[in-house]
Amino acid sequence: MRACRREPVPHTPVWFMRQAGRSLPEYRKAREGIPMLDSCFMPELVAEITMQPVRRYGVDAAVFFSDIVTPLKAIGLDLEIKPGVGPVIAEPVRAAADLDRLRAPEPDELAPIAAAVRLLTAELGATPLIGFGGAPFTLASYLIEGGPSKGFEHTKAMMYGDPQLFTALLDRVADITSTFLLTQIDAGASAIQLFDSWVGSVAPVDYRQYVQPASAKVFAAVADRGVPRIHFGVGTGELLRDLGEAGADVVGVDWRVPLHEAERRVGPGKALQGNLDPATLFAPPAALDAAVQRVLDDAARLPGHVFNLGHGVPPNADPGQLARVVDYVHENTVRS
Repeated sequence: MRACRREPVPHTPVWFMRQAGRSLPEYRKAREGIPMLDSCFMPELVAEITMQPVRRYGVDAAVFFSDIVTPLKAIGLDLEIKPGVGPVIAEPVRAAADLDRLRAPEPDELAPIAAAVRLLTAELGATPLIGFGGAPFTLASYLIEGGPSKGFEHTKAMMYGDPQLFTALLDRVADITSTFLLTQIDAGASAIQLFDSWVGSVAPVDYRQYVQPASAKVFAAVADRGVPRIHFGVGTGELLRDLGEAGADVVGVDWRVPLHEAERRVGPGKALQGNLDPATLFAPPAALDAAVQRVLDDAARLPGHVFNLGHGVPPNADPGQLARVVDYVHENTVRS
């Protein structure tokens, strides 16, 4: 939390996106036979999975185990997460009438989420819990496309061809995500991260016109809670300043942009998070150490830095390599 607020720290903190997930054998055992979205509504299971990497690695923060489509499931949308595919929406949003199916979740619909957060904060003690939510553009792209997409043809066709419907959809999704994040914060989460996995597909001019207002609405909705707000997207090198200007306190940087350059692009007043290439986890230990050190060297003069990968932990990563990264960062960034 101190690093997020650009305050002095005893060592560089480290956590990993998707640290609670498929790379851990204990995760696979805990979730055996349980569909992904079902597991997100089981408080004891959510708490167990969230805690697994904290116990194993000694990371400086836990990240809430969930999925960006969890609040969409909570309001009754017909969707599932298909193994090897991702979220699949039975009835995509393609017309104004489809917006009637979208509304902010009621408290009872998110009661299992709040219960899981309370279980976690009781067990975590001083270790922060990072809340989790999907940014409006990425969630809207799933709703429009009906599932994952490479070209986002339907999404961009709506954005350019019916901008009024597109912005109305993103505004509606912003309310859904805001409610999801507020539920986690009010139950005890110490910070939140807004994931915009697919926003790197959007040009800066289109981001500012069509996308940024909805993300800004989410950050504004949680601003009075006083928790650090992290914003992360993939392939967003050209959007880094815009991401920060949407309202984040911390901007996540993927591995494509060095942190010193990211600092220049983001501008003053923001902490940075990142940005080790996840593929380095498959390199020999000495090469992994060298890659970690390059990130640390690049971040040495930053007033606020949270070490992380430049994207999520790959499902086939060796947990031993992640433990090595945590130990290396902690041991080599101790402040005197």
